[in-house]
Amino acid sequence: MSLFLLNILLAIAWAALTGSFQPLDLLFGFLLGYLVLWLGTRMGTPPQYFRKISLVLGLLGVFLLDLLRANIRMAILILSPRMKLRPAVVAVPLVLKSKSAIVLLINLITLTPGTLSLDITTDQSVMFVHTVYLEDPEQFKQQLLTGYEKRLQELFEG
Repeated sequence: MSLFLLNILLAIAWAALTGSFQPLDLLFGFLLGYLVLWLGTRMGTPPQYFRKISLVLGLLGVFLLDLLRANIRMAILILSPRMKLRPAVVAVPLVLKSKSAIVLLINLITLTPGTLSLDITTDQSVMFVHTVYLEDPEQFKQQLLTGYEKRLQELFEG
């Protein structure tokens, strides 16, 4: 049985013991189960599960921070008397090979306000992204590559 499934079962068991299946109780049960599993496997070599969970949490943190920044930037653009838009389409080279990682990257970009993934080449080496405000294309590419792509590559291909 995989550790992730066991962690989910421990979260459900915790919710059943407390008698409350609210999302906060399930999350607490998941974190408690994670701690129990981590303490139980500290004697031997730690499985990949614990490394993957930290990578997922890091990716989620980067995405939420980018989401907050993008919402503030869009609010400032919309509420300013003169909308100083600089729309552009940027070709971003991809290093990712996993189709799942590419799809997740495209979704993360599209979910961020002010950006939209338009297309990807047939060989999946270049992705085209539309942005509402572009100052420096190279900085935009590097932000995507270091923020999301590096973490996705570690998560899916590492």
